[in-house]
Formats: sequence, structure tokens, C-alpha cells
Amino acid sequence: MLLEAFSSAIVGLVLAWVAVRRLPHRLPARVLVVPTGVAGALFGAFLVNTAVDAGSLAAVLVGAAVVSVASLSLLVRPAGRLGRSATA
Repeated sequence: MLLEAFSSAIVGLVLAWVAVRRLPHRLPARVLVVPTGVAGALFGAFLVNTAVDAGSLAAVLVGAAVVSVASLSLLVRPAGRLGRSATA
């Protein structure tokens, strides 16, 4: 259980680092992105371990990665302006 949690936190940290490196102009401050990635990975590992009762580390890490990417995607801002008119 401890190995799963530690591995999931590392997966979340790596995914958050990749997101910060590839999309710095579309993400908020790094101080928000990194904990979101780690927390999403830990929550994903908890979900997979509870719902599926998976005994394999690979299944838990896949679930951690999926939830971490989903939570990081909620932080991404639009690339351009929204196109609002001045009269609206």
C-alpha cells in the first residue's frame, strides 16, 4: 500500500512537471499545478484500489495517471482571447 501511494505520487509529480514544461502559457502558477497533479494521482490510486481491488501495481498506476491528467486538464486555460465584443 505504501509503495502504491509513493509510486502514484511520483507519477503525479512527473505528469505535473511535464504539463508545466509543455504548457507554461496556458497553466496557472506552478505552485497550484504540482499539488493538483500529485493529489489527482493519489486520488486515482485510491479509487482504483478501492473500486477494483486491484492487486497489481500497474493497474493502480494507470488509474493514478488517468485521474491526474484529468485533474490537470481542468487547469488549462484557453489559448486565445474569447472573442467578446466591447458592447456585450
